[in-house]
Amino acid sequence: MMEALGRISATDCVKLCHRVVDGLCGQEPPCRSDYSATWSLEEWLQLLDFLNGLFSLAVGSNVPDEEVLAKLSDVDHSHAEAVRSVLRARQEEIRRALLTRTNSISSAILQDFDWQLKLALSSDKISSLNTPLLSLGLDVRENGALRPITMELNREELSTLVSSLEAANKVVLQLK
Repeated sequence: MMEALGRISATDCVKLCHRVVDGLCGQEPPCRSDYSATWSLEEWLQLLDFLNGLFSLAVGSNVPDEEVLAKLSDVDHSHAEAVRSVLRARQEEIRRALLTRTNSISSAILQDFDWQLKLALSSDKISSLNTPLLSLGLDVRENGALRPITMELNREELSTLVSSLEAANKVVLQLK
C-alpha cells in the first residue's frame, strides 16, 4: 500500500503527512477530496490507516529511525525520508496527543495498593476448606478524592482480574 505514496511528489508527501499528524492530534485531518484524483477511496483509507498506525507505533513504542525506514521499504527513498522527517519534527506533539487519548479513557488513578494472602481453613458451611484467598486493597484517586476499594478474591477470581488487567494494559500500550 505504501507504494501508493509514490503517486505524489515528496513535497506533497510531506504536506500529507503533516495533515495526517494534524488529524492524529485532534486538528483538521487531510481532506479526501484533495486526493480523490490520486487514490481510490479504498486506497485512501488504507493509506491513512497505515500512516496513522505508523506514527502512533513509532512514537508510542519509541521505534528507531532504521525500523521506521524498514516499514517504508516499498517507497522510494525521498518519500520515506519525507515521512521520517515529519515523524521526527512532530514527535512530541504526537506523544502528547497519544497520552491525552490514553488519559481520557478514565480519570481514575491507582494511588496505592496493599495485598494479603490468607488461607481459609473452614467456613460456616464447610468444615474443611483450605482455600487461599487474596485480600486486595486499592486506593483510587478520582476527581481529586481518594476512594478505598477492598476485595477478597479466590484463585479463579484473581486469575480473571490479572487477565483483565493484562488486556487493559495491552490496549493502553497500543494507544501510546
